[in-house]
Amino acid sequence: MEKWLKWAIEIQSLAQSGLAYTSNVYDIERYERLREIAAEMIAEKSDINFEKVMDLFCNETGYQTPKIDTRAAIIKDNKILLTHENNGTWSLPGGWCDVLESVKSNTIKEVKEETGLDVEPIKIISIQDRNKHNKPIYAYGVCKIFVLCNLIGGKFVKNIETTEIRYFSLSELPENLAEEKSNKEQIEMCFEAFEDKNWQTQFD
Repeated sequence: MEKWLKWAIEIQSLAQSGLAYTSNVYDIERYERLREIAAEMIAEKSDINFEKVMDLFCNETGYQTPKIDTRAAIIKDNKILLTHENNGTWSLPGGWCDVLESVKSNTIKEVKEETGLDVEPIKIISIQDRNKHNKPIYAYGVCKIFVLCNLIGGKFVKNIETTEIRYFSLSELPENLAEEKSNKEQIEMCFEAFEDKNWQTQFD
């Protein structure tokens, strides 16, 4: 991670915490300005305008913690299930963990919503710091949790997120993977976990 981005993330995190715990109007003004400075740094170094950065990067309240993203590994006949998204890329089914969901229930929910399939999560493959494994770097923390699942049933239903689903062998993975969500190395890891009955959960 570049130093300027690390500084911007730290400034925004400190400002967000300050806003959560102070009631002094002068301190509130200072913390809000620090938040703006962090957003200005990112806008200056990226193609995203200031207002969009504020909306994406400075939209939370309270003590800042990483978001949770779950990804399901569903393997059948030595092939892994990928979803074809509206933008033309392929990824493991999954998404942000909703506020009332656990890792297990969110994995089940995301697979159902994106593929129409029913699954049983059976093993945590890995818990990763997203910014250490995926590009582009996000200006906030994300814990990616890869979950090995058994397929129970169901059938694909076209939806607003997914145009089709398909199983791929490791040697036949599509070139247009959604690298920001699940890259080739992470899919390879899922195959390794499936094949190794003694697999131990990996974590950063």
